[in-house]
Amino acid sequence: MSFYEEYLRYSNFDFEGFFNSVTKEDVLKVLNKNKVGEMDFLRLLSPAAEKVLEIIAQRAHMLSVRHFGKTILLYTPLYISNYCVNRCAYCSFNLDNNIQRRQLTLEEIDAEANTIAKTGLRHILLLTGESKKETPISYIKDAINILKKYFESITIEIYPLTENEYKEIVESGADGLTIYQEVYDESVYDRVHIAGPKKNYKFRLDAPERGCKAKFKSISIGALLGLNNWRIEAFMSGLHGKYLQDRYTDVEIAMAIPRIRPHVGIFQDVYPVSDKDLVQVMLAYRIFLPYSGINVSTRERDEFRDKLIPLGVTKMSAGVSTEVGGHTSSNNGNGQFEISDKRSVNQIKEAIIKMGYQPIFKDWFRL
Repeated sequence: MSFYEEYLRYSNFDFEGFFNSVTKEDVLKVLNKNKVGEMDFLRLLSPAAEKVLEIIAQRAHMLSVRHFGKTILLYTPLYISNYCVNRCAYCSFNLDNNIQRRQLTLEEIDAEANTIAKTGLRHILLLTGESKKETPISYIKDAINILKKYFESITIEIYPLTENEYKEIVESGADGLTIYQEVYDESVYDRVHIAGPKKNYKFRLDAPERGCKAKFKSISIGALLGLNNWRIEAFMSGLHGKYLQDRYTDVEIAMAIPRIRPHVGIFQDVYPVSDKDLVQVMLAYRIFLPYSGINVSTRERDEFRDKLIPLGVTKMSAGVSTEVGGHTSSNNGNGQFEISDKRSVNQIKEAIIKMGYQPIFKDWFRL
């Protein structure tokens, strides 16, 4: 069994016809249900739901406080390499792009980790471009061994691996996996992934499940909103999250809502995603997946991120640089995308407190 079979169930679904049939009353009925099904979730993503977003937000807020309290987990990404063998139309790391390529030495990784740890953060997201040659698993494992000295939780966001390779990563000390499908529509996926290993749609689609089998504690998935119709992409992402959550009850599944940002690249065919659209996606996720975390990165501007906090956010990045060596070095590799929220860790901490929430720097102790 693979989520691909679930995807195929909707490959010829008449989304436009369904959305046109949904009324405001249909959406309100969903909010009165104890258990929200797939079609209910799709109704929450419909144009009709826009008319009652405030009521939906009240429901989402209630569920968030019930299951997560008023807490926000903070983390930051650490880019250790931007070498990549893929040609993805929407990404600055695209092999064809003329950018400054850089990879950190183990000593430089230690220096970056030390600097980040001084901010108080104890959750780190380790990122690379997708090049198994430049950043082999041995290099990733060496980096994890360094990061263990400074951080209680280490999540990786690298190229997709086999189940046995993921097990090696877990045994090295990483406990989290982040991997985005980018776009679930298979034809759009093929078009925007021009060449390289990432063009293999199904191998990437099944990567989160391989991570679950390898015993990561937490796995974060999502679509890069803007590559295709956001309503459909959010729907498929949510179904993917539900699929994993139902089958791997010992794994914390989280949903991310990244929106495409300015980058070095050739992709211009962006499907518009407004602030209101992003809010609708997040609210629908919270109601359909009440036990799942929701992550909002610094792709979003500071004032907007602050307003999202009561609506279902459980995790936020802080003190972010998407450049390789961006926390310590002046000779940085190019970043993956432009960030919008450039506040320091302390500034974001204070903003969270001002909203009546508690920032969490350490969620668990390493055994």
